[in-house]
Amino acid sequence: MAVTADITATYRGPRKVIARLLSMGHREDRLLAFLMGACALMFIAQMPRLAREAHLTGQDLNMLLGGALLGIIFIAPLALYAFAWLSHMLARLLGGQGDGFRGRLALFWAFLASTPILLLNGLVAGFIGSGPALNGVGLLWLAVFLWFWLSGLREAYWGQA
Repeated sequence: MAVTADITATYRGPRKVIARLLSMGHREDRLLAFLMGACALMFIAQMPRLAREAHLTGQDLNMLLGGALLGIIFIAPLALYAFAWLSHMLARLLGGQGDGFRGRLALFWAFLASTPILLLNGLVAGFIGSGPALNGVGLLWLAVFLWFWLSGLREAYWGQA
């Protein structure tokens, strides 16, 4: 199945998609592709907000984009790997069965699958700016991300759908 079809299927049933991805075997290159794809989309989502900020404050857009690129493409993946390790350790302490691959898959897939809302958040930040609309879309993204991630962790460590 294509990644885009898997993303839309995740909105209907995240546990089923995680179960199918787990059945495909342990492939760390696939996880890295999920993570880097999500980070690239997150960087793209920041562009409208950064363009608005540069226009309103008179800052150089290239400097803002460079800082975002460094943080999102190079530093965020390292932080997400560390966070996946912590969530794996927590899941094991709570009685979950499985290895670190399962925890990384749950986190990285939740991040990638929630990027359509993250892109909407970037558009709202760029065109409308801060306010209730941006806060609402940000809360929606957080809720969807947590739903995907916790459902993925449940499937990965505690059983079948």
